[in-house]
Amino acid sequence: MQNDSEENGPGAGRERPRSSPPLLPVQARRAAAWCLVALLLAAVAALVVWLCIELSAAVTPVLLALLGSGLLGPLHRRLVAMKLNRSLAAGLTCAVLLVVVGGAGYIVVSALVDTGDQIISSLRQAAKDLSQHFGAAGTSLDDLASRSKELVTKFGGTAASGLLTGVSAVGQFLAASVLALLLTFFFLRDADKAVRTLHHWAPGRSAPQLEKMARRGFQSIEGFMRGTTFIALIDAVCITVGLLILRVPGAVGLGALVFVGAYIPYLGAFISGAVAILVALADRGFVIALWALGVVLAVQVLEGHVLQPMIQSRTVKMHPATVLLAITAGASVAGILGMLLSVPLTAAVTGILHELREHYAAGPDSAGPDSGDTGPAASPASS
Repeated sequence: MQNDSEENGPGAGRERPRSSPPLLPVQARRAAAWCLVALLLAAVAALVVWLCIELSAAVTPVLLALLGSGLLGPLHRRLVAMKLNRSLAAGLTCAVLLVVVGGAGYIVVSALVDTGDQIISSLRQAAKDLSQHFGAAGTSLDDLASRSKELVTKFGGTAASGLLTGVSAVGQFLAASVLALLLTFFFLRDADKAVRTLHHWAPGRSAPQLEKMARRGFQSIEGFMRGTTFIALIDAVCITVGLLILRVPGAVGLGALVFVGAYIPYLGAFISGAVAILVALADRGFVIALWALGVVLAVQVLEGHVLQPMIQSRTVKMHPATVLLAITAGASVAGILGMLLSVPLTAAVTGILHELREHYAAGPDSAGPDSGDTGPAASPASS
């Protein structure tokens, strides 16, 4: 009865004030929230890119050291498994890295220098042949080939315009190379210390998950470097043998160009293959050019359907559109060096995002049982 009287009291007739309807529907507010998140992420990415450009003298050796560590990381782990001291194992690995990179660089540069004039003259002849059939397009290609040395000289002058002399450019390159080699040594030797530091400074219980993310990102870089180097070597050998059988001039230099171009996915293979076909067209005729095209296409089919699925599918999973966008962004930021570094960095970011997705799909509590398996010995650079 008391409840009835209270409900029928003087204040019962008063209605509660109704809340005013929102200005925007729920869908519009959600879209605005996502746009704000996208703008914040874009601002952070732009800030990171700007800092990397401003600090390129320090950032570039770090990135090169990561690539070197990924390339010969398995060798370091094997030496450590053979009970060698970590410092000695890292030193031997850096020595092997210096021999491999220096030797490969010497072979590639010497091959390109020895056959560069022959390749350029063949391209000029191919341009003249094409100009008879395609008019202005062939004339433009002839002009580009005839001025290739001038363009290379101008590009080198533009790249070194900010330096006082050419000697300083060489000195800067050597300093960056030495710094990258030293950083590779420290990355290999002190990876376990880095993991312990991560566990010490990570907030809350996020250390195991952060370690898994770092390991996944480094495994992506490692898989890209080892897989790309192996694929580049096979492509270069196959195309060189094919061009030698066809008696195409400058076959060794063209194979070296294929090896270097393989580190720029899709774009590098297209350019190096087109150069090989044009050289064959100029010096050996239309029929041999078709055979050279068949060799290049056969190698590309072997790479796309056999080598990449077998070698890189387990560590690097990126859509071709993502790769092309990464190459374009890297070229706009840092030129040729950006094109070389953009794909492994994108692979690392992709690996980290895959790890995050798996973590949130499994639930935050799923990382608990695995936390005992992520000790310092399982560091990104040593796992």
